[in-house]
Amino acid sequence: MIENNYYAKKLNSQKLFKVYETKIPRVNQYLDAEISFVRDNLTGSERVLELGAGYGRILKELAGSCKSIVGIDISNESVSLGKKYLKDCPNAEIIIMDVHNFAFEEKFDVILCLQNGLSAMKIISSNLIEKILGMVVSGGKVYFSTYSEKFWEYRLMWFKEQAVKGVLGEIDLDKTKDGVIICKDGFKAITQTTKDLEMIGYLSGYEYQIQEVDESSVFLIIHKK
Repeated sequence: MIENNYYAKKLNSQKLFKVYETKIPRVNQYLDAEISFVRDNLTGSERVLELGAGYGRILKELAGSCKSIVGIDISNESVSLGKKYLKDCPNAEIIIMDVHNFAFEEKFDVILCLQNGLSAMKIISSNLIEKILGMVVSGGKVYFSTYSEKFWEYRLMWFKEQAVKGVLGEIDLDKTKDGVIICKDGFKAITQTTKDLEMIGYLSGYEYQIQEVDESSVFLIIHKK
């Protein structure tokens, strides 16, 4: 899968760090709002797992709002950077692990798959969703988020900024449309629609809700009751 290889071999470590050094105020607002939404729903007692944690950007932001937080990522380079980035967060840990083959002895109160992680990590099979839900305690929650359709203009602007920095390949503007961004080097980023999230929630068999945040993110929250 080219997207997984892209994140493991190209869009990692310092390059990934540069992605979030954006000069677009609306993108910074989106990034802050997504984290704030999760933070506002934590009590401070949760054991949290983040899938596709990169170098630990979200882990660091949430570490002070939960009991413990663990992040997994497929990139050796990103995890190596993350260990340094999180050195002052004693309750935060980041480890190398593929979401398609992940396992923990413990279960978590909250699992996060944020910032369009469903696309980035190709979490599309019902078996994998079921496995993720299996790692949550009874009464726990799973948060999936993707981009709102209302954010398309700024999302494309952000990807163009990354291309100029050399973080991503040149955007193929002829093929980039309808929520899908395609780069000329083969990278492709899709977006789950609200209908897609509704289907994931329905098929989970648990109570769920869909919530738009800041007109930039759409969250699917599954309550494992």
